Amino acid sequence: MADARTRGGGARGQASRRQALILAAGLLAGLALPRRARAAVELTTLQLVRSEGALLLDFAVQVNLPRAVEEALQRGVPIYFTAQATLLRSRWYWRDERVARVHRSWRLAYQPLTNSWRVGLGALSQNAATLAEALAVVTRASQWRLAELAQLDPESRYMLDFSWRLDTSQLPGPMSIGLPGANEFALGVERTLRVE
Repeated sequence: MADARTRGGGARGQASRRQALILAAGLLAGLALPRRARAAVELTTLQLVRSEGALLLDFAVQVNLPRAVEEALQRGVPIYFTAQATLLRSRWYWRDERVARVHRSWRLAYQPLTNSWRVGLGALSQNAATLAEALAVVTRASQWRLAELAQLDPESRYMLDFSWRLDTSQLPGPMSIGLPGANEFALGVERTLRVE
């Protein structure tokens, strides 16, 4: 009788161990999803450089587009990305003073007839053979003129507020009114940097 209880307890113990292993395997499988499955935006570079009498901004963003965004692009829906940088002067007696603000907006679209990607920045545009090449244009800027050095007081402290995001306000109406997957379009990153 004691042997039967021991065997029964052993079987229950093995079953619970099996369940724990299945649960652990499921969790590890979730962690091991391919990087393309995870929508993420990471700011890899953000720096200010003083050159040519101006304060210049360099940034680079690494982005993994969600499946819904890629599908919309493949169907010919143009997607807009914006970057904005605001230079603020710290004031102890009032809100921080805005010294300068710059803004860029890129339009990314797929051209099915030529099987190419088109990136537009204002009146300028360029073609790219792949989505990765097109995203390389949209996700980085170098020597972006933020402010003239003459505008800056050497005795003051300055902060930079930077943001890069997919601009959902420029999506077609039905896509911005809660279709399934619409929350996948909420991509962006923000950072505040102290100006040295």
